[in-house]
Amino acid sequence: MHSRKFAFLMLTAGSLAGACWLSLAITGMPSAALAAAGRVTIMSGGIPRTAILVEHRRLKQARRPVVIILRGGRPKGARLRRSYGFEELTRSSGAVLVYPLPLSGHWEDAPGPEANRDSAFIHDLIAKFAAGEIADPKKIFLVGITTGGMMALRLACEQKGGFAGLAVLGASLPSDLADSCKPSRPLPLMIIAGTADPVVPFHGGQANLPHGKVVELASVETTLGIFGKAAGCSGGMTTTLFPDKDTKDGTRAYLDKLNNCAVPVELVRIEGGGHVLPGLSSEAGQGSEQGLTNGDVNSAKLVWDFFRPLGG
Repeated sequence: MHSRKFAFLMLTAGSLAGACWLSLAITGMPSAALAAAGRVTIMSGGIPRTAILVEHRRLKQARRPVVIILRGGRPKGARLRRSYGFEELTRSSGAVLVYPLPLSGHWEDAPGPEANRDSAFIHDLIAKFAAGEIADPKKIFLVGITTGGMMALRLACEQKGGFAGLAVLGASLPSDLADSCKPSRPLPLMIIAGTADPVVPFHGGQANLPHGKVVELASVETTLGIFGKAAGCSGGMTTTLFPDKDTKDGTRAYLDKLNNCAVPVELVRIEGGGHVLPGLSSEAGQGSEQGLTNGDVNSAKLVWDFFRPLGG
């Protein structure tokens, strides 16, 4: 083992068309396991906005895939990153992970100035990374969890730019967007959702979100169908049952794939599953106010296996 000093890189207005500071804290680990994590702050809409950036390779290399992860409202910082499980899976790919931070602790789920502000921040962040030769603009992936998932779906409906793939966990499309959402092109989509989610109802209806707001949501099936239509899917869906690796968790995992699509549009349906990420909890199968956790599949692995053929 050997130690490394803090590396600090200032990306000037000339290089990123705006002020952007990036500090990377590099631990004294062997190079094979080396990861850098730091904060990126940009000006968006006249106010400073921050994201956490994690990468396993140096900045001075070819443009790489970028995976933007919009979290829900609970774990923060390193605890957040560890709880989602993406860092280890993306280690060999060279992908950059970006965790934008919402201003009020959650992503805005209703239309209005706040949602527009959050949307602009994500697009500004992508533009900064592309201008700084960090991101491959054709390989920008988006992951959204709970309110982050609602924000991710809103971004996908806006027809601004293009994402290489979208994964939504524990969320569906806000009802205000269900009629107006018409993606401008086929967008690969994976949804992971529990049929017994006590927070985000699988079949649509009112969602009692952690930050105290009640939001009307379309069903998971309706959400999938909107993106399936944009992808030209036809002929129903094909359902596959995942092996029951954890026979005591009280749930089963199914893969529902829409047929004859220009790009993959899929649902990982957790029958009996609650408002928890499958495979990422040490309490799989144990009842709680969030419902049951499935132990047959791993959310992060499902998402990354979905993204990899798309350029992840």
